[in-house]
Amino acid sequence: MPRRPRPAGRPWIRMPGRTRARRILGWVAVVLVVFVVLPVAGAATALRVSYAGEPRADAHTRGRDAIWLGHAWVDGRRGEDDLKALKRRLAGTGIRDLYVHTGPLEHDGSLPAKRYPRAKWLLSAVKRQLPEVRVQAWLGDRLVYDEGERGGLRLADGAARRAVVGSARQVLKAGFDGVHFDLEPLRSDDGDYLRLLERLRPAVRARGGLLSVAAHQIDPLPGLHHVSGTLAGHGKWWSQEYFGKVARRVDQIALMSYDTALPAESLYGGYVAQQTALALEAAPARVDVLMGLPFYHTDDVGHHASAETVAAAVRGVRLGLGREAPGRRRFGVALYVDFAATEQDWKDYRRGWGAPAES
Repeated sequence: MPRRPRPAGRPWIRMPGRTRARRILGWVAVVLVVFVVLPVAGAATALRVSYAGEPRADAHTRGRDAIWLGHAWVDGRRGEDDLKALKRRLAGTGIRDLYVHTGPLEHDGSLPAKRYPRAKWLLSAVKRQLPEVRVQAWLGDRLVYDEGERGGLRLADGAARRAVVGSARQVLKAGFDGVHFDLEPLRSDDGDYLRLLERLRPAVRARGGLLSVAAHQIDPLPGLHHVSGTLAGHGKWWSQEYFGKVARRVDQIALMSYDTALPAESLYGGYVAQQTALALEAAPARVDVLMGLPFYHTDDVGHHASAETVAAAVRGVRLGLGREAPGRRRFGVALYVDFAATEQDWKDYRRGWGAPAES
């Protein structure tokens, strides 16, 4: 999958996510999309059909949106002027959660406090400038599965899972409103991840916090996660059943509906509509479901910037919401990522998704 966009002066701390493994998954995704997904049962036509029609007029923001923010907000590179600019940017939108990159975790699950030296300033400043907005600590790491494999976190290790729970308690004690986990690549049906969430939820709730996770996409065709798992050793997709199991163990789940390798807006928008409907069907009503919007423009084999546009994603989200659960309040979009976003991205988000709906 594509590398994360790099802000100027980026520190040595690497953000989780678009690692070498994800770039490999990008190639796998292309093979699967071109040779499996699109040919089977006229999938390309089905995606275009899914993108057809007019979204419902009431399919717009519920005031539960989020945005992923880079590490610069907690390491000293961002300051008061930046926060004032962010406040202006968020005005009139439905964004209420900030996922602030605070990790990455160590491979043993721990989190050195030196990774977020300016968190106290940020939390205090946001409380003062944006009192209705919640700040969540975005934590993550690359996952490894094979015995003896290095360079990542092994969820099969009980000590590592306990350390992750300790890291969650640590950031909540520091004043964050919640913890947002992005652990990748995560295999569908990984029972150790479910066990981790079962330990995390009561620990986070005990401190009055919110537990949020980033989620892989859902099988566009039944069983497709088995195919990608066989080819790459770990899956690009989760089964819908597994997505539901994860959703039932958290307060908020953000589906990363980008990096699809699809080459046209109509295909991508139809795919997002499909993913939205699948996510809403699987997640319990008490959970906030957020659909990721691509606020970045890396152009490579796994991500075609001309196809994966904010406008197409928003339209797909609105179509999927209107078809599956038009009355659902616990729903929103999540913007990835602040430092790579353009003015056009923000305009398309505002124009397509609209002002917060009245409760």
